[in-house]
Amino acid sequence: PVLDTEDAWVSVEGPVSIVELALEQKRVHYPLVEHQFVLCTTLYAIMRFSLKSVKPLSLFDSKGKNAFFKDLTSIQLLPSGDMDPNVLSIRQQFLVKVVSAAVQTLCSSQKANEVSEEELFPFEKGKNWPTLAVDLAQYLQISEDVVKRHYVCELYSYGMDHLGEE
Repeated sequence: PVLDTEDAWVSVEGPVSIVELALEQKRVHYPLVEHQFVLCTTLYAIMRFSLKSVKPLSLFDSKGKNAFFKDLTSIQLLPSGDMDPNVLSIRQQFLVKVVSAAVQTLCSSQKANEVSEEELFPFEKGKNWPTLAVDLAQYLQISEDVVKRHYVCELYSYGMDHLGEE
């Protein structure tokens, strides 16, 4: 991009401006950033719902694991469309656990104290964990319908029929 500067600023001496420094930076490889986002979201879900026996790196194949330790500006080989069925099974089980834990946390707190979702998750206002699990399913190459069906089944099993119908 072209940066127009006023004449008064041309003769100024000192450190390089932050805009010039930003323009000199290498561009990031966006799919690698998305890959890191999936890991961060996975780790946050494990922490948020205290999911036991979930090994976050088991959700990724060898290419995916290697990509975590590379510079974000490098172009890395990311997992292709063909995945190991065992990894896909582990991913599906993880997403099902997240949805189950989110519904259980929401329903148990609402029944106990009649607390709204915003009060239950004050730092997560507007964050709908089941919807986030569906979004993660797309990144993890899992059928979104499986996650949605499980969500509806969980709502019905906790007596939230009105939400399940929606």
